[in-house]
Amino acid sequence: MKKLLFTVAVLFLVTTFPQAQEKYVPTPENLKNRAWFQDAKFGMFIHWGVYSVLGDGEWVMNTQQIPIKTYEKLPAFFNPTQFNAAEWVQMAKDAGMKYITITSKHHDGFAMYDSKVSDYNIVKRTPYGKDVLKMLADECRKQGIKLFFYHSQLDWHHPDYFPRGFTGGSYTGREEKGDMNKYLDYMDAQLTELLTNYGDIGGIWFDGMWDKKDDDWRLGKTYSLIHKLQPGTLVGSNHHVAPYDGEDFQMFEKDLPGHNTTGFAPEQKVGDLPKEICETINNSWGFNLRDDKNKSIKDLIQYLVKGAGYDANFLLNVGPMPNGKIQPEHVALLKQMGEWMRQYGETVYGTRGGPLTPRDWGVTTQKGNKVYVHILKWQDETLTLPRLGKKVVSAKLFIDKSPVKFTENDFGLSIRVPKDKMNEIDTVIELELK
Repeated sequence: MKKLLFTVAVLFLVTTFPQAQEKYVPTPENLKNRAWFQDAKFGMFIHWGVYSVLGDGEWVMNTQQIPIKTYEKLPAFFNPTQFNAAEWVQMAKDAGMKYITITSKHHDGFAMYDSKVSDYNIVKRTPYGKDVLKMLADECRKQGIKLFFYHSQLDWHHPDYFPRGFTGGSYTGREEKGDMNKYLDYMDAQLTELLTNYGDIGGIWFDGMWDKKDDDWRLGKTYSLIHKLQPGTLVGSNHHVAPYDGEDFQMFEKDLPGHNTTGFAPEQKVGDLPKEICETINNSWGFNLRDDKNKSIKDLIQYLVKGAGYDANFLLNVGPMPNGKIQPEHVALLKQMGEWMRQYGETVYGTRGGPLTPRDWGVTTQKGNKVYVHILKWQDETLTLPRLGKKVVSAKLFIDKSPVKFTENDFGLSIRVPKDKMNEIDTVIELELK
């Protein structure tokens, strides 16, 4: 009886929970790309699809309970004649971003590229009729920017996505039947297209497992396929739990690593893989006509710097308009980000989290024997830090290299910066260690 119960329990675990890629050993190319990823520190996230026509975010099909037959009319109105791949890539570069992650297919199931396994795509269903991902891939290659693809595992449109999760319910008009393995075959076929026809791909950014978190998503098969097609491609998943074997980086949605202010990830543990935080430039991922809650340049720079202090990249999202343009106010913010990065990029790019864990006043980053103290919130002219493990040889204000007074003793390191030298966004002190 005990043996029978044990066998049943094992079968339950095998068939119920996502299966990771077994015995995954990253290739040298993959490890090299992980190191590049950690050095990059700043990327552009792009949520763009036919949902932009309605101007109510990328979840509009679900939030407005739009049936499939009605939603399928949207592509006919999507004609982004002002889309310019060169402008987008140049904008990302000017902002100091090193890679772009764009939605190849979101939860609505609509492919933003010329898929051969489904005609539900931008080339076959829209008056625009062009493959925007191909144009973007070519331009990224030309300008030296890596391209990542966001790909939704969840699909409100495909008939075989069954059993349904907690989203995309009866309003869609789908029959209550389907074959999940057939759907996963379809998903793998689309991933094969993306990894075969668009050149070197930096990574695949999965999302949607949380819709049915305890289902068998055949992760092992999918992850193995990706690593076979492009061994250097990094795999990550926004599943809000600890990484599975076969994943190459860990992301945190609208949160710093180890935090759960959103409530999305009560069980998520911070692993040893390269890390990335993602955030919106306003409050929406996809284009939202009424969302004017744009973050300030101070908010955005401090988010980027805090991420670096946690040894994580900052993936900043924009939601282009249906005409293919990015909102002017977002373009302006990105330009300001670039201006800051041209001044302070050395304290972010290529760094790792510093010798001190993040504090209420700010964070530290480190590169070799240099430690950059990012003071984001001042209380007085003197800041006292714990000892850093190695003797401090010099301290100076990073922006103008002027000396900063400091004292080091058994109680720690005290740094004094006059008020007229303080920066309200980020006062960076460069310390040289022995």
